[in-house]
Amino acid sequence: MSFNALIVDKDEDGKTSTSIQRIDETRLPEGDVTVAVEYSTLNYKDGLCLGPGGGLVRTYPHVPGIDFAGTVEESSDDWYQPGDKVVLTGWRVGEAWWGGYAQKARVKGEWLVPLPEGLTTRDAMAVGTAGFTAMLAIMALEDHGLKPGNGPVLVTGAAGGVGSVATAILSNLGYEVAAVTGRESTWEYLKALGASRVVPRDDVSETVKRPLESETWAGCIDAVGGSMLARILGQMKYGASVAAVGLAGGAALPATVIPFLLRGVNLLGIDSVMKPYDARLKAWERLAKDLPMDKLETVIQTATLADLPRLGADILKGQVKGRVVIDVNA
Repeated sequence: MSFNALIVDKDEDGKTSTSIQRIDETRLPEGDVTVAVEYSTLNYKDGLCLGPGGGLVRTYPHVPGIDFAGTVEESSDDWYQPGDKVVLTGWRVGEAWWGGYAQKARVKGEWLVPLPEGLTTRDAMAVGTAGFTAMLAIMALEDHGLKPGNGPVLVTGAAGGVGSVATAILSNLGYEVAAVTGRESTWEYLKALGASRVVPRDDVSETVKRPLESETWAGCIDAVGGSMLARILGQMKYGASVAAVGLAGGAALPATVIPFLLRGVNLLGIDSVMKPYDARLKAWERLAKDLPMDKLETVIQTATLADLPRLGADILKGQVKGRVVIDVNA
């Protein structure tokens, strides 16, 4: 049976191109479970895979899309039966393995999680890797002592996918959220998500001048890295933690160890790609319970496979706000 897929290909001169093609199911990779995909989403990694040079793609032709949600069609995995609703994020699907920008996908059953009760497949992709990562970061901060009432929690890159979901969840849990953005046009958007205040990016992006500044933040979810993360480490309260989820501002960390030694600050690395099954399940259950979908609904835009080349370029330029849900059947 044939289906539509967004194919990225590379010619002999190394130039990449994207096109929607009708392909046969026999072209799907090997796997335990075949899923009729209903929705996917857009992440920064997807932009890299769609962009010039193919970014993270290993072999061509390729179907990008690091997330998807849909219904099991065929399964040789005992955990899943035809008709089951499932979600996939991570495991390098969409990079090294054909992903969710198609009407069908075939993957290893161990990579899937059941769709949490209370969420639709569209809801799950409104969350996607970005929201899953945000929830992992919040859980890590909680495990290191963060509680409502400890003080303000800083969220950098707050208008992006991870930041938007993190802001909404933290606010819903009773935290005071300080949302960092470089775009004044997003201030009202962030307040609508639940931010108690908006912090202009320039206020926290200056190069570190002193290893320690005033103790300000009880916790932080950082999607930027680089000099901004270095600066924030010196502003954390005693014993507070920073969950590092991204590197939009660079991979280098021009910091000192002083915040760790004199204030007991913790820097927590958040990996959402290879996270074990039990932790994935717990995070998705928390998302179904703690994420106010009514708030998230206001920041979702729905798009199609045909829109992806343009949207992929936009997300690499920092021009995508909130969450993008891809209806692969539209």
